[in-house]
Amino acid sequence: MGRSSTPGDGTRSRVRHEGPVDGVLGGGGTADGGARDGRGRREGSAPPEGGHRQGGPSRRSKRSAKRGKRRVLRWVASVLALLILGTGGAGYLYYKHLNGNIKKEDLTLGDKDMADHKANAAGQTPLNILIIGSDARDSKANQKLGGAKKTFGGTPLADVQMLLHLSADRSNISVVSMPRDTMLKMPKCTDPKTDKVYPASTRPVQTNESLGRGGPGCTVAAWYELTGITIDHFMMIDFAGVVSMADAIGGVPVCVNANIYSHSSDGTGSGLKLEKGTTAVKGKQALQWLRTRYGFEDNTDLGRAKAQHQYLNSMVRELRKGTKLTDPGKLMGLAEAATTALTVDKGLDTVKKLYDLAEELKKAPTDRITMTTMPNVYGTGNLSGRVFPKAGEAEQVFRMVREDIPLDGKASKRKTPVTKDVAAPLAEIPVSVRNATSTDGLGPAQGRATAVKDLLTDAGFAKASIDSQNVEAAGRTGIVYPSADMEGDAQAVAKALGIPVSQVQKSTSVSGIVLAVGADWREDGAYPAKAVDEKTPESAGALRADESACMNVNPNYTF
Repeated sequence: MGRSSTPGDGTRSRVRHEGPVDGVLGGGGTADGGARDGRGRREGSAPPEGGHRQGGPSRRSKRSAKRGKRRVLRWVASVLALLILGTGGAGYLYYKHLNGNIKKEDLTLGDKDMADHKANAAGQTPLNILIIGSDARDSKANQKLGGAKKTFGGTPLADVQMLLHLSADRSNISVVSMPRDTMLKMPKCTDPKTDKVYPASTRPVQTNESLGRGGPGCTVAAWYELTGITIDHFMMIDFAGVVSMADAIGGVPVCVNANIYSHSSDGTGSGLKLEKGTTAVKGKQALQWLRTRYGFEDNTDLGRAKAQHQYLNSMVRELRKGTKLTDPGKLMGLAEAATTALTVDKGLDTVKKLYDLAEELKKAPTDRITMTTMPNVYGTGNLSGRVFPKAGEAEQVFRMVREDIPLDGKASKRKTPVTKDVAAPLAEIPVSVRNATSTDGLGPAQGRATAVKDLLTDAGFAKASIDSQNVEAAGRTGIVYPSADMEGDAQAVAKALGIPVSQVQKSTSVSGIVLAVGADWREDGAYPAKAVDEKTPESAGALRADESACMNVNPNYTF
């Protein structure tokens, strides 16, 4: 699917790197390319000469100087806009060049259609972007940075996976990281280049192997399979891309609470060496920070994810200050680095689309950006050291993202809108009921579809029926409908059974109204609707935009 809203069972383990993206997270400046100073004025050359009073320039000369300064900056901004947006002449050629830099892939390689977003009361919809860091060693630059010669030219791994959620009202951003050691059941994926079909796995597979099942579109499909979160776009970056981006930005400040040297006698570690305090990392050192596992926290992938969150938060602050982007040459360098570094879905295949996306992301204030890690537990036996989604708490985070509930705890006073579409008489509304109550540990509860169908019949839905062919498991009961003219009918079904309207979604994967009885309704009786919990679990390790954040250094990796 190509949304563009706006603008084998292996356990192979490798070190991970980060792939935060370019200025799409909010570069400073104005829409026409001109940067502003701290008082909202554009920065530029010195003002022209003018008359002076004794002891300093006159008010008139100051105003004249400001006007002259603004004229110069407007000219510079116009030239820059021509260059970046490509309106005419050499600018157009450069715009085509930047577009040619961008690598494009299919958004999803799975065989399931993603549900449409549910709009809020103002008609706005959220935006979800999957950020993927690839450990590909497919070029001399990547091989030099990544090492591990035995993996040169091998199948790349998605060693960094972060879902960025921009709220429908653009008031906040939530980021959810999935540790690369997470074990998941992989969906069926088809490689668009070779038509090779990768069947759905029957046992858990390490999540970073999704990239080798046809490309980033399979990573997207794996996320959708696990979370039910509709993903609009993805952005993927490799080793060389991380380095070029860090250099173009001019360095990203990071902090450690003690001296750190990620290195041991047996060669373990990223090689990161920093003194206690804050350091602006760039180039290879930035990559080392993002790949460091041994030296942070408890030397696990969870500590590495926290370091990546700190880096991404800091990079956003740097870009939004705009101090790195006031020079046209540096801005061009950033544009060149970003477009060369990125692989995106086909809905983000031009500089203009990336720019439009950046404008949307910039609407969320920096202090409303929250970084979290998927709540998880360690495996046992031969899966020791691997992690699994933590029952209940991981789904709580995914549900909050699906329902556009901020992870920073500052939930807006919003209500799920009730459609203006008038429902048909209940006796005329066909409803297909499915038994989706099975779980990883339990088979489907016997007779659940029949029992719920009888509840609907008693409520007046004479055309309720049972679909025994589609029994795919669902953690939570839900209702889907195919088109806007059936939304009122679907919400009428929800109302009759006491199912929250937030669990009613539009989806092109069905041809009529479908009620999937989930694992939350395995017992007879009325639907056990619970009050919505809008609290992010402590196990998600929420990190907000805190400039004083510092990584805890493992005492075995100090100097």
